[in-house]
Amino acid sequence: MRVMIAEDSVLLREGLVRLLESCGEEVVAAVADAEALLTAVAADRPDIVVADVRMPPTFTDEGLHAALTIRKKWPEVAVLVLSQYVEERYAADLLSRPAGRIGYLLKDRVADVTEFLDALRRVAAGGTVLDPEVVSQLLVRHRSDPLERLTTRETQVLALMAEGRSNSGIATVLSISQSAVAKHVNSIFTKLDIALADNDHRRVLAVLQFIQSS
Repeated sequence: MRVMIAEDSVLLREGLVRLLESCGEEVVAAVADAEALLTAVAADRPDIVVADVRMPPTFTDEGLHAALTIRKKWPEVAVLVLSQYVEERYAADLLSRPAGRIGYLLKDRVADVTEFLDALRRVAAGGTVLDPEVVSQLLVRHRSDPLERLTTRETQVLALMAEGRSNSGIATVLSISQSAVAKHVNSIFTKLDIALADNDHRRVLAVLQFIQSS
């Protein structure tokens, strides 16, 4: 997997480079700001970009805008955005784009190497990953119609869907069968009034319903 990193902190940037290279991944560029990231992607398309939300010069949302630009101009390039804190608007902005190859994680998640690499590889493979802490805060805050229609188990399934888990992954976490997961997922779609369409797209729409209700 060919990876580009955009992170203004030298320590974290170099740490990510060493971590990924030690795990057999190829880091093709490591830059400190959004402008340099866009230049690097334009010159040599990677499989995935790992970018901080806040980067120079204003340290607000340069990294997010760079990520959205990459998804628009080069949709084949996956993007995993890292953030210091839970910022719901950024998660919503990312997920409102075409489904797949998008991830949003808190920086603390990098400390769990196995979890971070799993998220990175799922996003690179075309999946969508949302940090469990973001999911948890959103579900607690936005338990209002139509989300109140969901059962406790359906809410658990929706939370795991938001993390980017497949049906088999959800089944493993909840210790239930894949067929049971499929029934819960279909019930969620029905209760949230999500019309029949591409299944992956419907999953993203379900997640967006509680993100965008903020």
